[in-house]
Amino acid sequence: MNLAQHIDTLNVLGDETRIRLCVLLRQRELCVNDLVRVLGVAQSRVSTHLGRLREAGFVRDRRQGAQSFYGLVTDGLPSSGRAILDDAAGSSDPTLDGDRRRLAELDAERRGGLPEAALGAELERDYSPGRTWQSLAVGLAGLLNLGDVLDAGSGDGAAASSLAPYCRSLTCVDTNPRMIEAARERLAPHAHARAQVADLHDLPLPSASFDAVLVFHTLTYAERPARVLAECARVLRPGGRLVLLCLNKHRHLEVTARYGERHPGFSPLAVRGLLSRAGLKVVTAEVACREMKKPHLEVVLALADKKPTKQPTRPQPQ
Repeated sequence: MNLAQHIDTLNVLGDETRIRLCVLLRQRELCVNDLVRVLGVAQSRVSTHLGRLREAGFVRDRRQGAQSFYGLVTDGLPSSGRAILDDAAGSSDPTLDGDRRRLAELDAERRGGLPEAALGAELERDYSPGRTWQSLAVGLAGLLNLGDVLDAGSGDGAAASSLAPYCRSLTCVDTNPRMIEAARERLAPHAHARAQVADLHDLPLPSASFDAVLVFHTLTYAERPARVLAECARVLRPGGRLVLLCLNKHRHLEVTARYGERHPGFSPLAVRGLLSRAGLKVVTAEVACREMKKPHLEVVLALADKKPTKQPTRPQPQ
């Protein structure tokens, strides 16, 4: 290398953010969104620095679906640049250590605490045509063999329409007439499915008439959540199951209130209490997932069963 090339290398690496990017991309490929979250730097700045590194031959990019992934060009780096990055990567600098920690936290968040292999090495990262979370959910639904199902607070019937082929009967109820009209259109191909406007606090449905009740993201909108769950328990048959999804308790009402939510989520402990008071036996109530985008709202999944009716014992013959 001549003097001018040494100076160019030092100019390229003479910025803290560009060194941080190179150290991260030395480990593996990352997309812009990943780098923004790890570095805490605006997307426009990250993109600008990546462009400079790419022009200098330090970084390569690879298109995958709608995203571009960036990696360090380890083989073609100038010797002086490689020496600087090797030294930085091996250092115990607090800023670089923080970047590594946040990248590890991002990986753990995406895995939901499970080993990476359990999620197929991150489904979204290893995209191939048709291999999406939606297709996975549709495939898993094929394992279901449901009886009479109630979707309490069904909205436009998006979730219910995926389950409809696997139900003996499907009833969707919601307080919003426009949502119910949309649900009817979605469910039109299924003769055994119906949708009706109803108050979840006072369901116009017979007691013990459903094998399963779905309460998907309904509780935080309800004026009286305890009453809604009591009604759902009433219409559930003995031995039936209630499946509930709701936001975990949070402090971001400024985000959720605009969607009409009345309550700032319910903790797993609170959900357990509500279900127990409704007369159901709680199987589980835990945080199931965390949203990727800020404010990183969490979702609680709860399963609860209605106790079977005890059969009277026959007197033993003398």
